[in-house]
Amino acid sequence: MRTALLASILAALGTGIGGIILVVFPRMSRAWYDALLGFSAGVMLAAGSITLLGPALQKNGIGSVTAGLLCGALLVFLLERFVPHLEPHFAPEISGPEKRLGILLGSAITLHHIPEGLAVGVAFAAGEPSLGVIVAVAVALQNVPEGLAIAVPLRAAGSSRLRAATWALLSGIGQPIAAALGVGFVAVAGPLVPFALSVAAGAMIFVASDQIIPESRQRPDAKAPSLGLMASFVLVAALTKLLM
Repeated sequence: MRTALLASILAALGTGIGGIILVVFPRMSRAWYDALLGFSAGVMLAAGSITLLGPALQKNGIGSVTAGLLCGALLVFLLERFVPHLEPHFAPEISGPEKRLGILLGSAITLHHIPEGLAVGVAFAAGEPSLGVIVAVAVALQNVPEGLAIAVPLRAAGSSRLRAATWALLSGIGQPIAAALGVGFVAVAGPLVPFALSVAAGAMIFVASDQIIPESRQRPDAKAPSLGLMASFVLVAALTKLLM
């Protein structure tokens, strides 16, 4: 539990690095922003499909893995359905920077950091330290563009660069909590480790496909998101091969 919490805290600091990028480069081009979002999506897809699903399939049959994938996707879907968050169709109802700030922060914590923290906790609790390290590193890498994605709208809404970076850092608070839940679940239901790994994978894959990739494709003809996605996918695949 202690190792998983420490790893999740360190990974969560990546959101703060994303906020710092906004401070250092306040006028980042849309192409670079899209590339970083694509990078984030690639990390989540690779971590879910290679790092988490691989061990899950080795430990159990396709039935348990399929059920876990669907439950992970359903978890995020329900959170999106019942937790207010910043999307184009919801934006007209937002009034004032403080309300916008609260909605954005709540969205970041509940819709993104829960599956990421859960993945770190489950990976460490599965009894394979190398698996936990890979997932934690992948989440840390993914958190950098995610922190940027949080800070940029806040800056556009009128927040100072320092304030936007601070909120980006604080948005990672949910990850250690979710990591503790993941460790606790595996401790109580040890035989369900493959199912738990699949739940984390399903949640990460759903977030990438439903939230991050569409946001990165605001310009349909842009190639930067795809290049960023492929670069991060290859990076996570290489890390998995080297460390496992």
